[in-house]
Amino acid sequence: MTAQVYASPAALLGAVGTQFGPTAWETVSQERIQQFADATGDHQWIHVDPVRAAAGPFGGCIAHGYLTLSLVNWFLPQLMQVEQVSMGINYGLERVRFMGIVPAGSRLRGRGEVMAVEDTGKAVQVTVRVTVEREGAERPVCVADTISRFVPA
Repeated sequence: MTAQVYASPAALLGAVGTQFGPTAWETVSQERIQQFADATGDHQWIHVDPVRAAAGPFGGCIAHGYLTLSLVNWFLPQLMQVEQVSMGINYGLERVRFMGIVPAGSRLRGRGEVMAVEDTGKAVQVTVRVTVEREGAERPVCVADTISRFVPA
């Protein structure tokens, strides 16, 4: 899948409703989950203890919700890119929902939809709803409305 490229921040102004994706699959390995636990200090056994987790409610280790959320930033530039910017800013999130688990070894991919675009005078602000899907799952595992600002070059 090739990202949708916008020639400039102003080109985003007519993009509401545009859908992107899906991206390529990305594997969430146990090693990646452990690295995230080390980086954040969240070493809860459902994430990092395969023996205990095997007997737990999910039948094995699962990724942190925030690890899943962090992959939104991995998927977003694969979905869309904006040229002729001096900088892009992650302005925040409007809404995040974790709707399913991500067992270690799962493959995830992202889809996007432009929900809102606004010219702030100094930048173009775009809200993109990123839906994270798990291979073989009926429902998404995460849906996040991301807000980015693109400052023209």
